[in-house]
Amino acid sequence: MKRIGVILGRLGLEVDVFTRKQTPGVPTVVPLGPGARVVHVEAGPQRPVPPPEIVADLDAFTDGVMAFQQRTGAEYALLHGHYWLSGLVAVELSRRLRGVPVVQMFHTLGVVKNALADQPGEQVPQARVDAEARVAALADRIVAATPLESAELAWYCGADVGRVRTIPCGVDVELFSPGSAVTARERLGLNAEWVLLFVGRPAPIKGLEVLLQALARLRADGLGQADVRLVIVGGDRNDEGNEDRARLRALADALGVGAWVDFKGPEPQSALPEYYRAADLCLVPSHHESFGMAALEAMACGATVVASRVGGLATTIQHGVTGVLVPPRDEVALASAISSLLADTPRRRILGAQAARWAQSFSWPSVARALIDLYEELVPDLRQPAPPTVSVNCALAI
Repeated sequence: MKRIGVILGRLGLEVDVFTRKQTPGVPTVVPLGPGARVVHVEAGPQRPVPPPEIVADLDAFTDGVMAFQQRTGAEYALLHGHYWLSGLVAVELSRRLRGVPVVQMFHTLGVVKNALADQPGEQVPQARVDAEARVAALADRIVAATPLESAELAWYCGADVGRVRTIPCGVDVELFSPGSAVTARERLGLNAEWVLLFVGRPAPIKGLEVLLQALARLRADGLGQADVRLVIVGGDRNDEGNEDRARLRALADALGVGAWVDFKGPEPQSALPEYYRAADLCLVPSHHESFGMAALEAMACGATVVASRVGGLATTIQHGVTGVLVPPRDEVALASAISSLLADTPRRRILGAQAARWAQSFSWPSVARALIDLYEELVPDLRQPAPPTVSVNCALAI
C-alpha cells in the first residue's frame, strides 16, 4: 500500500496512507515522497495484533483519522480501503464525511478461505465474512486482482458486478529484476547443485506438504544422490512455538528429505530478489491464491516458476510460456514438472526470460494509472492541476 501511494504521488495526486501505529516512538507523519505520506494512528496496543482482535479498536482508529483530518484541514476526495478491516473504516469515514466515495480491495476473501479450509482451525472468523459482505455492499467501486476474484465477489459476497473493476496487483520491477544466479548464490551462501525456492507463509493452504511429498518422489526416482536444497523463506519472526515449521520439519524428516530443507524464516522484501535469482525453480504449490505475489516477484527476477493451477496463479502465469502450471494437491504432477525442468536447462532459461518480460506489464506505474482511471469514474476532475487530496486508507497490512 505504501508503494502504490508513492507512485500515485509521483503521478500528481496527494495521498495519505493511514495505518495503525504498531511501534512506540514512530513519528505520526512519515513522508513517502512527493505528495505522499504515511500517517500512524494510535488505536489499541502499539504492537502487532491478530486482525480479528483489531476490530475492537476500529472506532478509535476511525476517530484518529478524523482528528488528523480536522487538525490538518485536509479535504479528502476519495477513500481507498485495503483488506477487510480498512474497508470497515472506509465506509464509516465515508458516512462521517458526507458520502466521500469508497474504493475497496479485499486482496483475499474470508469466505473463500473458509470454503477451502481443510481443518476448522484454518477458518477465519464469521465477523470477517460478515464485514466483507457489508463493505462489498457499500463500496462505490471494488477492485479485483483477477477475473476469478471478480466472480468470487459476485458469487460469495453478492457484489454488484457493475461496480467491480479488475486491476492486477503490482510488482516493483526496479527491485525485482533479473540478475546473476552465480552472484546471488555466493551472497546467500548457497552452493547446492539444485536450488529450489518457496517464498511465503508455511501455512497449510500454501501446499508445502505436497511439495515435500513431491521431493520424496524425486528422491526415490533418481535424485537421491543429487545435492538438492529447498530454501523456504517466510513465516513467523518468532521461531519459538512455530507449529507450522515444526510440523513441516517433522514431515520432511519422515519422508527422508529433511537434509534437503532449509528454513530461512522471514526476510525483508529487499532481500527477496537475491533468493529468486539464485533459484533453479521457484515453487508455488498453493491450494489457493487470490493473486500470487510471490510468483509474480519471481517472474520479474527471471526465475522459472512451477505453480498450482488455482486462483490468480492461473491468470498470472501463462502455462508453457512464462512458467508451468500443475494440478493442485498433486505431488505426482508437481514432481514430474520439477524433474522435467531440472533436466532441461534451455527450457528453464527461456521460461525465465519470457516471465521477466511478461512481469513488466504488472509494474506499479501501470497499475497506478489504471487505479487513477478508476478513481476518475467517481471523481472526474481528479487530475486537474490542483487535485484534491486522495486518501488511500490502509488500516492494516495483513
